[in-house]
Amino acid sequence: MKSKLRKGFKDLRWRVSVYRAKRARAKSKATFIGVTGSSGKSTVTALLGHILAAHRPVYTQVLANTLHSVVSALYRRMKQVERADYVVMETGAYGVDSIRPMAEMLQPHVAVVTMVRLEHVASFRTLENVAAEKRALVAALRPGGLAVLNADDPYVADMAAGAGCRVVTFGAAQTADYRVTDIHAAYPDRLTFSIHWRGGLLQIETSFPAEYFWLPTVAAVATALELGVPSDKVVAQVATFQPVVNRCAMLITEGGPQFILDVAKAPWHSINLALDMMAKATAIRKRIVIGQISDYTGSSRKYAHAYQTAREIADQVIYTGDNAHRSRASQSDRDSGQFVELRTVKEVSDHIKRTAVPGELILVKSSSNLHLERIALAWTHDVKCWIPVCGKAEGCQTCGMYELPYEQHRAHVMLRRRTRMWRQFRGMFGGRSS
Repeated sequence: MKSKLRKGFKDLRWRVSVYRAKRARAKSKATFIGVTGSSGKSTVTALLGHILAAHRPVYTQVLANTLHSVVSALYRRMKQVERADYVVMETGAYGVDSIRPMAEMLQPHVAVVTMVRLEHVASFRTLENVAAEKRALVAALRPGGLAVLNADDPYVADMAAGAGCRVVTFGAAQTADYRVTDIHAAYPDRLTFSIHWRGGLLQIETSFPAEYFWLPTVAAVATALELGVPSDKVVAQVATFQPVVNRCAMLITEGGPQFILDVAKAPWHSINLALDMMAKATAIRKRIVIGQISDYTGSSRKYAHAYQTAREIADQVIYTGDNAHRSRASQSDRDSGQFVELRTVKEVSDHIKRTAVPGELILVKSSSNLHLERIALAWTHDVKCWIPVCGKAEGCQTCGMYELPYEQHRAHVMLRRRTRMWRQFRGMFGGRSS
C-alpha cells in the first residue's frame, strides 16, 4: 500500500513538473536551440552558449541532457529562461524514443546534429537506429526552423531530406556551407583551422589540444553566424573558450605533469582519436592511462587493440579498473615498465606521484564511472575520496566533495540542504537569507 502511495505521489509530482515546464516554454520568447549527436554535443552546447553570451542574454544547459533535466530546467530556471534571448540545450539519446519527448518539450527553432556513431549498443544495435533517434530533434523543429547538419556524416546529411526546414551544413566536404580546411593541432600547439563560408574566410584559433575538436567548433560557429552574431565576435569568443570539464581539458601542474583529462566518455570510436592526439604531441615524456571503455561487451579485443596502439605512442601505458587485465600486454612489457596494471584509481595516483617527471604529458582516457579525474586533481587538491566506483554520473569537479572521504558525503549533503532550507525559511520571515 505504501509503495503504491509513493509511486502515486511520484507520478503526480512528475505530471506537475511537466505541466509547469510546458507553461514556461510557452511563455518564453527566446530562440530555442537543441544540440544532439553521438559525440561532440556537450562541446557544441557549451561553446555556442559562450559565443551567444557575448551577443545577447543566453541560458545554456550542458551535460544534463535527459528529459528529466530538460523539464527541471524549464520550470526551476523559469526566470532565467524568460530573461534569455537564446536557450541552448543538449539532448542525449539513452534508448529508443528518448529524444522525441525532449524535442517536443523544447520545440526548438534550431537543431544541431554533430554525428551518428554506434553507442549504447544494447539499446540501438545499428547505426540506422541511432540516426532515427537523432532525427527526432530535426523533426520537432518549429515552422521556419533551421537544421545545422554535419555534411561529412551520411547519416546526418540524410536528415536534410524531407526535413521541411532551412538546412545549413558544416564539414570538410566541398559541398559544405561551412567548409573546414587547414586543420592543425600538435600539443603544445592548440587547434587552429580555417572556415570558408558565404561571408568569406575565418581563421579560427582555439584552446583545444586535439584536431578532432574542429567538428564541434565549426558546428557552434556555423550556428552562431546563422543566428546573426558578427563574425569578429564569434572568432574572439572561440579563442577564449576553455574545453568542457573532463573532455580533453588540460590541468597543468606547477613542477609536475601536464594532464589531458578525457574521462567523461570512452566509446570505442573515440579511443583512436585521443591516441592520435598523443601521437602528434611533443613532450619530454608521454604516458597514457586507460580505464573503462564504453559499451564493453565481454571481449578483450578492444582493450588489447587499444594497448597495442598506445604502446607505440607512449613511454608507459597504465591500465586501471576491472578490465585492466584485458590488455594482453606481454610479460616483457610488464617487466620493462612499459605496461603497468593497477586496479584502483588510488594506486594509479600513487604510482604517478612516485614516478612523475616535470613537464611530462599524461593522457587519462576512460568513461566517467571510474572518475579518473582524481588522478590529476590529487596534484592540486587534498583528495580523500578514493572509492573505486561511487555511482555518481557527475564528475568530481561538479560533485565538489572529493576532499571528503566518501562515507562523509551523505552527511555533508544533508547539512548543506538543511542550511539552504534554513536560509530560505529566515528569508520568508524577513531575516537575512544569506
